[in-house]
Amino acid sequence: MKAIAIDTTNLVMGIAIIDNEKVVGEMITNLKKNHSVRLMPAISQLMNEVGMKPSDLERVIVAHGPGSYTGVRIGVTTAKTLAWTLNIPIVGVSSLEVLAQNGRFFNGYICPFFDARRGQVYTGLYKADKQDVSIQEKDQLILLSDWLELLKTLEQDVLFLSNDLSLHQESIEAVLGNRALFPHVSMQNPRPSELALIGLGREPHSNTHEFVPQYLQLAEAEVKWLEAQNKEERT
Repeated sequence: MKAIAIDTTNLVMGIAIIDNEKVVGEMITNLKKNHSVRLMPAISQLMNEVGMKPSDLERVIVAHGPGSYTGVRIGVTTAKTLAWTLNIPIVGVSSLEVLAQNGRFFNGYICPFFDARRGQVYTGLYKADKQDVSIQEKDQLILLSDWLELLKTLEQDVLFLSNDLSLHQESIEAVLGNRALFPHVSMQNPRPSELALIGLGREPHSNTHEFVPQYLQLAEAEVKWLEAQNKEERT
C-alpha cells in the first residue's frame, strides 16, 4: 500500500511516503515558519523526488493532535482535502503516540509531551512493547506539576521526549531527580515515517467529512465565545 503521512501539529513539519513497509521518502523541518504556506509545496516536492503521482496514493495518514491549534488544523484540513479529492481513506494518529515511538527500546515509561502554556502540557504515558509502544495513560491536557506528582508515584525511570524540553527540564528534574531521563536532541522530533507506519496498521476513518482534530481543549477564542453566549442567555 502506498500512503502519505502528514504532521504539522507543532513546530516540526513532517511528511513521509511509504510503499507497504518501505519508507521511500521523508522530509522534516523544525522551524517557526508558516506550515500553511510550506506544506503543499513540500508534499509536491517529495512526491516528485520519489517518482509518485497523487493518483498512486492509497491512503492518507495524519497526526490529528494534540498540539498547536493552527498547526493541527492545517495538517488535518490538507489530509482531508487529499483523501476526498483522491477518494482514498484517511487515518488519524495521536501526535503524542508518534513522538513516543522514539523511545520504543527504552526499558521504562515513555513520556512524550508538548507545552500547552500556563503551566500545562499535552502528554500521555507509554511503554515499549515488542518494538512498538503501548499506551499506559491516555493523552490529556494537565498541569505539569500534577503530572509530575503522578509520575513520581510510579517509582520507575521515565524517558521524556519533547521539543519543549528546555522549557520544563528543570521542573521535571526537581520532582523526579535521577528517575527522569532525557534523550539526545535527535530523538526529540517526531518522525513522519513512524506516523506512516502506525497508520498503515490502523483502521481508516469511516467518513472523511466527519474526521476531526483531537485538540483536547477548546481554543481560547472559542472559550470566550461560549462564555459570552452563556452570559447573554442568563440576561
